[in-house]
Order: sequence, then C-alpha cells, then structure tokens
Amino acid sequence: MTDPLRVLNVLGTTNLGGAESRVMELYRALDRDKVQFDFLVHTLKEGQYSAEIRRMGGRIYNVPRFKVFNLFAYKKALRAFFGAHHEFAAVHGHMTSTAAIYLPIAKKAGIPVTIAHARSAGVDRGVKGLVTRVIRWPLKYRADYCFACSAEAAEAVYGTRWIRKGKVWTIPNAIDTRRFGYDPAVRRQVRSELGLDGKFVVGHVGRFGFMKNHSFLIDVFAELCRLRDDAALVLIGKGELEEQIRAKVRAQNLSDKVRFIGNRFDVERYYQAFDCFVFPSTFEGLPGSVAEAQASGLRCLVSDQVTREAALTELVTYKGIGEPAADWAAEIMRGAQRAPERRDMREAIAAKGFDVRLQAAKMEAFYAGGVKPPGAITRACVKKGE
Repeated sequence: MTDPLRVLNVLGTTNLGGAESRVMELYRALDRDKVQFDFLVHTLKEGQYSAEIRRMGGRIYNVPRFKVFNLFAYKKALRAFFGAHHEFAAVHGHMTSTAAIYLPIAKKAGIPVTIAHARSAGVDRGVKGLVTRVIRWPLKYRADYCFACSAEAAEAVYGTRWIRKGKVWTIPNAIDTRRFGYDPAVRRQVRSELGLDGKFVVGHVGRFGFMKNHSFLIDVFAELCRLRDDAALVLIGKGELEEQIRAKVRAQNLSDKVRFIGNRFDVERYYQAFDCFVFPSTFEGLPGSVAEAQASGLRCLVSDQVTREAALTELVTYKGIGEPAADWAAEIMRGAQRAPERRDMREAIAAKGFDVRLQAAKMEAFYAGGVKPPGAITRACVKKGE
C-alpha cells in the first residue's frame, strides 16, 4: 500500500474559525488513505482542533506570526521549514495575507503545487488592512492556482483582470450537510438548556471582530425588543471585541435577553434552537455559517455586503448595512410572520455543490494531479446591491 499524499494547509491557527472549520470539514471527509492533511500555523499555541488533527494523522508545524518588522526573520523561518520539509504534494495557503511570501519559498524548495485560497472579500481597518493589501498584491503571480470561495473574494484578492482571464477558480465553502438537518427534539432540548422556552430566538455565529459587526447586531436586537417582549439573542463565538460587546449589552439593559455561549464544536445543535439567523457583516467571503443556517431550515437576514452566492435557498433576505437598525428589526418581524413551516434543507444545499463529501472527492482527484481544479472558473464579480 502506498503512502497517502500529504498536503500542507497554511492557516493562522487551529482554533475554531471560518476558514479553519471549512478545512476541518473537508479533512474529515477525505479518504485519508489517499490524502493526508498537515498544518503550518502562525502560533505556538495549541488550538481547539489540534488534538483532532493529530488523531486523524495530521502533523502541526509552527512559524512565527508575521508582524511586518520581522519580515527577514519570517522568511528565514519559512526557508528553514521548507528546506527540511519538501515532502508535500501541495501547499494550500488559506492565509492569503502573507501567501505571496510563503508560497514562492515553498515552490523554490521543491513543492510541486502551490495554491492560494481567498476566503474573505475585505481586510481589517487602518494600517493593518493597508499593509495586507500591499503584501498580497503580487499573490496572483506567485501561486500555481488561485482559488476563492466567492466572486467577491476573488475580486478583492486577485483583481477583476485575473478573473476575466479565467485564472481564478471558485470553490464552494462546503459543509457536512448531515450535521444540520432540522430536528424538533434537539430544538426543544437546547432551548430548555438555555432557558429559552417560549422565546423568539435570534441567533448569530461568528468571531467577535470588526467584520462581523456585532455592535450593529446589538442595535438591531434592541429595536426588536421594542417590538416584542419575548425576544432573545444567542451569540456563538469568541474574539477580541467580545468584552466591548458585553459592555454594550449591559449599557442597554439587555443582559437578561442575550446569551454569550462562546465557541462550540456542536454548533449544529444551536441552529435548531434559533427562530431566525441575523448576519450583518461589513465584509465576507462566503460565510459557512449562512450555509449551515439554511441547511438547518432557518430564515436568514444578511447584510448586503455579503455575496449573493451565499443565498443557496429562498431562506435568505438581504438588507442594506446602512439602513437603520429599526428597519432591520422590522424585517425580522416580517420574516417571522410569513415564515413557512420549518423544513430540512440539506438536499437543497447539497444540490448547489455545498456538500463536503462531494467536494472531498473532487479535492482528492485534484491533489493527485492530472485533473482540473475542483470548482468553476470565476466568470464575473458579484456586485453589491444587485
């Protein structure tokens, strides 16, 4: 029996997060006798997925976090790593902020295939965002393959000209649809655990950071509470802005209506407990949580800054991020009034190519070589507001 191909995934951490969760869903679905994942992360800390990765046979390697001023030390660490480890069939870079640095180093060390994978359509505010744009500008010239989770992410990272040349491949942000089927029994159990019996529950899943726009979400929820007394909000995730959001909840006297429940490996249980999913992000690639919510049969109210490619079913309604919070609350109410009986939407999600088992088979063939990338050529950019 031959050894499996080893593919190195480059990420910031192995913690729960959007990109990390999508990679782990794929990893679980792969035939690991054929393809095995390893991970290069930019931290020495153990992540929530670290133990699972090792159980499945993956190896985790570490390099320093890039801080601009340590550019030479960063490159030195990468050269040392790839000089000692050139056994990989491919390097798959999900961390595009510095992929223009590490992918050429991997290629020079003898890695046959290098992949850049754009997973976001924006950058952080201020100097950090500006530096990210500058550093990743040459990325499209330095990767063998340019992948993106959506047309907007492709445009943000590689530019419109690269798309028009047919050099970017859109890869579905596939999920394990089996996990997310609607289950009334689980709904009752979770709502009881959280003390939400008889409540109208708004849910959100996402890291507490600028892009997820939690501050506006709290404003929307405050307006919703003026419209109905039974409203409750469940927030799943962790992040650098969590304490700021907690303070805002306290300041608006909403503490008894808002549940902060941290990161969850069993997030599929909590989708069952929600009555609607609200996602007011300032930018995204293609959020896996919106696909998960739809698979769970939830109505979703989503920012107009999120690609239309996220609307895999008729359950998604888009709302302008510049519209007043009261208008968002009114839309939640309208959605609740016209909501049909909740249904299992897993087949609909799979039909759009977002089932991870289908994607895993395509990725295995791609990594093995001799076949085209496992997605569609990105033909056009999805414009906001269309």
